[in-house]
Amino acid sequence: MGGIAVLLGCATPPLESPELVQAEDAAYPRSMELDDTPFFPDDTYYCGPAALATVLVASGVGTSAERLIDQVYLPERQGSLQNELLGAARRADRVPYPLPETLEAILEEIAAGHPVLVLQNLGLEALPRWHYAVVVGYDLEEATVTLRSGEQREESLSLRRFERTWQRGEHWAVVIPPPGETPASADADSWLNAVAELEAQERWQAAHDGYRAAIKRWPDRAEAWLGLGNIEYHTERYEQASQAFARAIENDENLAAAHHNRAWALLAQDRIRDALEAAERSELIAPEHPRYGRTVAAIQAAAEERTTAE
Repeated sequence: MGGIAVLLGCATPPLESPELVQAEDAAYPRSMELDDTPFFPDDTYYCGPAALATVLVASGVGTSAERLIDQVYLPERQGSLQNELLGAARRADRVPYPLPETLEAILEEIAAGHPVLVLQNLGLEALPRWHYAVVVGYDLEEATVTLRSGEQREESLSLRRFERTWQRGEHWAVVIPPPGETPASADADSWLNAVAELEAQERWQAAHDGYRAAIKRWPDRAEAWLGLGNIEYHTERYEQASQAFARAIENDENLAAAHHNRAWALLAQDRIRDALEAAERSELIAPEHPRYGRTVAAIQAAAEERTTAE
């Protein structure tokens, strides 16, 4: 998804009509409700922490709305920004995944057992009243959705009413699946980008689980194996790292990053000859790259340092 809009909680062309999602060949059940989804009632400006706690606890995190207030609530704004919610989810070692801007994506996630955090504007475009809620069910025969919202454990809205309020919230929706799962509506590139955010923050276990989930669903994606190898390398599991990088190469032999990273993983195992061969392949693929195109010299220098130190 593109840049995150900085809209507050609690205080375009139209989407598809309810008739469209009622098509008989829909890929999800006609009705679904996630009854076990937790509920954190709120009658203040803390709908952001309450909604986030709902989806985090549903994903297996032991937390509460009260524990999240200091992380996501901004007193001067009397609300929570979207970036704060995403950041708090990552600090809880989960992968927050922004959904495509379609009602089908929300229904697909509910059908897969994933409650969906949404941003609504319950007011007017000129006089907004931002509100975070969690979609936990739908009924296509009745054309309704069910939400955990404010003080209501089961708020029922017509699809049209929900669509209007969600549109005015710029169609923002996020799902937070349990570790080892991918969102039902996810595409490989978007999921890998979401996992890479945790890798960049050195949240190794969460990133490891995210890449493993990607491999389970998209086993031929070289980037998923590359990401897993990076985690294994950073956690000093060098043999597993070199194996993951080799799997990345099997799926894309011209992925210079995989050859480069494999060279370092092999060097860490004192497999210097193999490391140099991987380095040569990296340079052959990307000779002009400032890093991958200079791998041989870097590996040779590092190998000499290791020999001297011994």
